[in-house]
Amino acid sequence: MGQHDVDELPSEEQLRRFSKAVLDDLEALEQMLAEGRFETGVHRIGAEQEMFLVDEAMRPAAVAPALLDRNRDPRLVSELAAFNLEANLSPLPWGGRSLSALEAELHEVLRLARRGAQAVGADVVLAGILPTLRESDLGLDKMTPAPRYHALNRALTQLRGGEFAVDIRGVDHLQMTHDNVMLEGCNTSFQIHWQVSPDEFAAAYNAAQAATAPVLAAAVNAPMFLGRRLWQETRVALFERSVDERSVTHQERGHTPRVNFGNGWVQTGVAEIFREDIARFRILISADADPPPAEVLARGEIPKLSAMRLHSGTIYRWNRACYGITDGKPHLRIEHRVLPAGPTVRDEVANAAFFYGLASAILKQHGDPAGAMKFDVAKSNFFAAARDGLGAQLTWFDGKARPAAELIVDELLPAARRALIEGGFDREDATRYLDVIEARVRADKTGSTWVSRSIERMGEGVDAATRDRALVAAMLERQRRGEPVHTWPLVEAPVAPRYETVAELMSRDLYTVRPDDLAELAVRVMQWQRIRHVPVEDAQGRLVGMVTPKSVLQLLGGKGGARAVRDIMEPDPIAVTPETTTAAALALLRDADTSCLPVISGEKLVGLVTERDFVRVLGTNVAAPPTR
Repeated sequence: MGQHDVDELPSEEQLRRFSKAVLDDLEALEQMLAEGRFETGVHRIGAEQEMFLVDEAMRPAAVAPALLDRNRDPRLVSELAAFNLEANLSPLPWGGRSLSALEAELHEVLRLARRGAQAVGADVVLAGILPTLRESDLGLDKMTPAPRYHALNRALTQLRGGEFAVDIRGVDHLQMTHDNVMLEGCNTSFQIHWQVSPDEFAAAYNAAQAATAPVLAAAVNAPMFLGRRLWQETRVALFERSVDERSVTHQERGHTPRVNFGNGWVQTGVAEIFREDIARFRILISADADPPPAEVLARGEIPKLSAMRLHSGTIYRWNRACYGITDGKPHLRIEHRVLPAGPTVRDEVANAAFFYGLASAILKQHGDPAGAMKFDVAKSNFFAAARDGLGAQLTWFDGKARPAAELIVDELLPAARRALIEGGFDREDATRYLDVIEARVRADKTGSTWVSRSIERMGEGVDAATRDRALVAAMLERQRRGEPVHTWPLVEAPVAPRYETVAELMSRDLYTVRPDDLAELAVRVMQWQRIRHVPVEDAQGRLVGMVTPKSVLQLLGGKGGARAVRDIMEPDPIAVTPETTTAAALALLRDADTSCLPVISGEKLVGLVTERDFVRVLGTNVAAPPTR
């Protein structure tokens, strides 16, 4: 999706013309493969760094467009969400001190990004998923204003025929629906590239697939989303659902989602992957076509294959096949998309070193792993690692299932170290970075376990907003120091939490009723749960009324019988949004002579804030309303 100039509202005829361009590009790719036009015998590495932008309150800051307006470095580019940023790093030769060079450039681009962010009142945080994200951050108003993103959103929404559904179970359970693709912007990655020759591609790609699970198990850094503790790498579950355009019928037929690990080993080469992506997934967006690639080849030149690359950019394999051109020579790359951003630059480069070393070790020991491991084992390992991190049980080439931590320390790290050194990487580099992985695994302290244990350390007395802000503030401080995550102390409970918006005070776990429910049921719920307000919502979760103490008096004073909630509720209650300041909410409580304010996002009920919530935090830093 690196191409910006797309047709924002393509007609069916435009999509058909673009489909023809995609097929022409694939045919040109196959011709170049047959004629041996690709760069061979050259291996390179590279990376893309995604990051979050946050404000002083550690909340997402949708300032990327303003930052990029000031930026003159072409390595920094936009992402789907305006609170995300991406840095595209320089390709580096395989071997030598390229890992150290990668770390040095990462620090350089992060300094540039941080300087630009600070100029617009923000800062940069590396996290797989930002703990302070809330549903109110996921509207189209926070999407980067670029045609490609809005075109993608419309196309995916139309194909799905309804809202995107998320259902993820971990320590907590998250169930939600969302009406746009901004859920994708909740995930940030450290994507690494590996250039290989065409004749090596199938075996190297399969080795990357096999290596993915143990590398991910050691790298997990996204244990929560919207305040819920879910998978150790929640990005894997969330990303799959964030762009899932499959209708109910397609899901029932087992149609592969756009975010996927694949369905089998690659047998013949890179063209096999592009053919499957074209055959399986509808074209979503279009753009002006390049000159016919056959004519470009006939002139002895190299075609860009922009149409095929644009279509491929709307399909999110965890290991993606990439076509590129360097110095006039076409090449093939494997893009490893699984690694999360953070916790630090040193941790990220260590993860990359483990991936490159382990994939190389697999090739050296087994050749193409397709003949030594069942694909379903590699796929099962992947999801186990995403769910459980170092606690996962992984099955390796010997067919034995072992704890991920034991397998990594005893077998995989030594093999990766040997493969890097024998493959030409500097011995000191290989040792420095893989020692980080070993220390992390032995300490059982990934980014995800650091977050989870910090939450336990802070205890239940700290509200979710304060807890999440403290986590992000600690991440930012320690990332600046550059110390690997296994050395980080746990976060202690904040001494003086700040409550600046309703989102930080409101209750989200609500008891609600519907208009046609029995009115007496609402009253009983109030008695049983010792609450004074019960929101009334319709089947779509939209707020339509409120049952209050006045409603109870109305029921008691009315006629008997099975009265409905709609007969006693107060319709059209005054409401606020999660972004409403605490000062404004306090003023509204006073001026409206009410003790409760429902909280809505869009039209949907998302929470409730009451006088009791303000009393609960009395003495902490809550902005007071103006007095008269």
